[in-house]
Amino acid sequence: MTKIAFLGLGVMGYPMAAHLKDTGHEVTVYNRTTAKAEAWVAEHGGAFGTTPAEAVKDAEIVMTCVGNDDDLRMVCAGEDGAFSGMSSGAILVDHTTVSAMVTRELAAIASDKGLGFVDAPISGGQAGAENGVLSIMCGGPQEQFDKVAPVLDAYAKICRRLGESGAGQLCKSANQIAIAGVVQGLSEALLFAEKAGLSITDVVEVISQGAAGSWQMANRSETMAKGEYAFGFAVDWMRKDLDICLNTAEEIKAPLPMTALVDQFYKDVQTMGGGRWDTSALIARLRKLSKNAN
Repeated sequence: MTKIAFLGLGVMGYPMAAHLKDTGHEVTVYNRTTAKAEAWVAEHGGAFGTTPAEAVKDAEIVMTCVGNDDDLRMVCAGEDGAFSGMSSGAILVDHTTVSAMVTRELAAIASDKGLGFVDAPISGGQAGAENGVLSIMCGGPQEQFDKVAPVLDAYAKICRRLGESGAGQLCKSANQIAIAGVVQGLSEALLFAEKAGLSITDVVEVISQGAAGSWQMANRSETMAKGEYAFGFAVDWMRKDLDICLNTAEEIKAPLPMTALVDQFYKDVQTMGGGRWDTSALIARLRKLSKNAN
């Protein structure tokens, strides 16, 4: 049993913290909205802190799963942040999708304080978090990764160290780049089938068994056909991630023409009022374009 603090109880963090508790670890949680932390404790047991510093007291491992670079800076290094309450030798594992820049910045601060820091962004969506089958992409010192990896098994399908600090976040950018292209391609394929008078269900059943098959097709094609987008990973968050991808690509001189284009398509979805829709809502933009063309 490991004494763990989990900071950030959103749609991903809430079930992830529960998996840790169910595995037998001693878990203390924190959430910016204390009522959410209280609800988690009422459902799963454990304890909660009213500040990150309070929640991490005596924790051997601290997990964070918050919103963006600024949120992570605040919860780690802000007033009453985790770094001010962690014991020497404790390791912070960050599951947030943020820039490699802020990861390296916070890892350096942690090191100066005698703390460990592993960037460990995740992929697999809300369902992956709830079912404990996330892909976890890690960066940081090998020794620190080796200490936290057995704990991460509580909700991992695969957990891999890609390199030093920031490598996990760079891998997550590659993940988001691939997803952007797949979702746009799937949206166009489904709209094409729809406009051609074919059954989307039949089309998906056939093409999913060949080279066109993907996680997005298996998990989102049915709801895309129905025009249902009230679940999963929000467009607003995807645009945040793609902004990180595009900024990093500019720094390392990696051309991403398709990613830049799909980012603008997601901007169109936001303009349609779909900022909180699932990323599969790209098909809604195409349906609107098709309707306007008639």
